[in-house]
Amino acid sequence: MLPRLLLFALTLGLWGVPGISAEAKTIQIVMSNLAYVPVETAAAVGDVIEWVNNDFLARTATATNGNCNVVITAKKTKRLILKKAGQVDYFCKYHPNMKGRLVVVP
Repeated sequence: MLPRLLLFALTLGLWGVPGISAEAKTIQIVMSNLAYVPVETAAAVGDVIEWVNNDFLARTATATNGNCNVVITAKKTKRLILKKAGQVDYFCKYHPNMKGRLVVVP
């Protein structure tokens, strides 16, 4: 069974399997105090998104179209390479007031 974060990424079509190119930037999206920081993130294809959950409870990154949901456990970090340009709006399933946007440019 695929890990949920990888399944989420593959379903959205934006990310591939983990791995870092020599020129990739690592961009953090931090979950802390019921917020994503930064709220809107710009990145380029090939960059690495590092989801960092600094909270003591699990958080999710759930696509607003309802098709994808990933749980990031407390005090854990997940890294993914961005493979395709596009925009994804997401929120925390447990705390719907937590909202974010990822904009990936070619």
